[in-house]
Amino acid sequence: MNRRELVLALAERTDVDRKVADALVTAFVEVVTETVSTGEPVSIPGFAKFARVDRAARMGRNPATGATIRIAASRKARITPLKAFKDAVNAGKPARKAAAKKAAPADKKAAPRR
Repeated sequence: MNRRELVLALAERTDVDRKVADALVTAFVEVVTETVSTGEPVSIPGFAKFARVDRAARMGRNPATGATIRIAASRKARITPLKAFKDAVNAGKPARKAAAKKAAPADKKAAPRR
C-alpha cells in the first residue's frame, strides 16, 4: 500500500474527503518525525513504537584486512512493532481487541502412570 492508497482507505473508513484524509496523514507523519527527532519516543498502543537511538563511537575491524578502525557515533530511527500488530500480521487477520482468556479448568484426577 502506498501513500495514495492509504489516503483513499482512510477517507473511505472515516467518511471524509481525500483532502482531509491527506492532511491527516501529513500531520501524523510531521508530528511523529518532529517528536522522534527531539529524542522523545512515540508509542501508538497496539501498533508501533518510534524512537531515536544514539549509537556511541566504537572500535571495529575491517573484515577484509582485519585492521582496527574507528566507527563514528551515529543516530538511527528504530521502529518497533508492538504485540497486537505482530499478532495480526502473523495471523493474517486485522487486529481486534482480544477478549480476556479464561484459564482451562484443572484436572482433578491425573491419569495413573504405567
